[in-house]
Amino acid sequence: MGQTVFIPRELDANEPRVAASPDTVKRLAALGFDVVVEAGAGAASRIPDEEFAKAGAAIGKAGDVSRADVVLKVRRPSDAELKVYRPGTAVIAIMDPYGNDAGVAALARAGATAFSMEFMPRITRAQSMDVLSSQANLAGYQAVIDAAAEYDRALPMMMTAAGTVPAAKAFIMGVGVAGLQAIATARRLGAVVTATDVRPAAKEQVASLGAKFLAVEDEEFKAAETAGGYAKEMSKEYQAKQAALTAEHIAKQDIVITTALIPGRPAPKLVSAAMVASMKPGSVIVDLAVERGGNVEGAVPGQVVTTANGVKIVGHLNVPGRVAASASLLYARNLYAFLETLVDKATKTLAINRDDELVKATMLTDAGKVVHPAFVRAEQEPPKGQHVEPPAIPAKTMVAEASAKPAAKRPAASRKPKTTGGIA
Repeated sequence: MGQTVFIPRELDANEPRVAASPDTVKRLAALGFDVVVEAGAGAASRIPDEEFAKAGAAIGKAGDVSRADVVLKVRRPSDAELKVYRPGTAVIAIMDPYGNDAGVAALARAGATAFSMEFMPRITRAQSMDVLSSQANLAGYQAVIDAAAEYDRALPMMMTAAGTVPAAKAFIMGVGVAGLQAIATARRLGAVVTATDVRPAAKEQVASLGAKFLAVEDEEFKAAETAGGYAKEMSKEYQAKQAALTAEHIAKQDIVITTALIPGRPAPKLVSAAMVASMKPGSVIVDLAVERGGNVEGAVPGQVVTTANGVKIVGHLNVPGRVAASASLLYARNLYAFLETLVDKATKTLAINRDDELVKATMLTDAGKVVHPAFVRAEQEPPKGQHVEPPAIPAKTMVAEASAKPAAKRPAASRKPKTTGGIA
């Protein structure tokens, strides 16, 4: 009997995604694993138990995790879930460790060998494992669909015998993976699209999609990108000039989509209340960073807020999960691609090489300890009764900031989060 991979049903009510698909179940079985999927795990992603069973999985119950060698999840397991895990279990998921030291420490106490998929390095070898890009791509798409649903007019220009319907004007703030997909989707729907980002390379990317780039293109802007494709923090003077240009532009827009996130930090404020007040009634703003504090003043997580001047601010939670059927298929392939690198092809067993660059970059806990250099402190808790958990950064969407293109290799031990123009 081979080693067991267990795919549980996600317990969070806001999480419809699942960490496997019928395709990856077949692939996991070919690697030599026995695959057990908890009953109902894929229901919210339109994958019935029968499809998993046809692919070769056994349909089990939550308690079956106790015999698993590998657990594939979407979200970090809760304390209650970890109580059933046996020590040494490899857990692969989006761990969302920033601001959640207690959760990281719980993984260590459970003896889990935990891998945080959002730390996957942006190198060519790991492109197929990049959960940030796969999920942010869908978030960018869905942001435009949500905006179109709230906007009570047509997006494309329509010339009819009865008159002309003008094209909607859409402004994308942040040109990472989500921003680029938002541009492409808005263009397909016929909107006139502009976009902004602090990375000079983004200008060419925006133009390639048929949109117009908006930025203060001075000497500081030209030197705003690192060798790895990440944005440098801009001076207060530049930020003021860019804000003035943006404010003037936003007042003329019908749809604004913001995507700016910084790993481990609250989202930067890009759209002020004054900017919102300057927009026309019926305009729509979609804030993809709402779960980390939001880019838009007045955005509320999980709500669509209508301002006094008739502007709708959309703050949906877990935007990739709003297209769960597609998001799960891509996420499952990301997990499979990574797990495959941890398997000895000769013996068809799990054989984690702790010297591998992917393992070093993503391993969060191992052998009862927090091992990722950026989070070692998470296991050093004060005596019982004295522990005060740091303020958590809410993160249900769990997509973080990263360059839109594969970047040069980053040191896995980097403590300081890097800034980029848009989600993933």
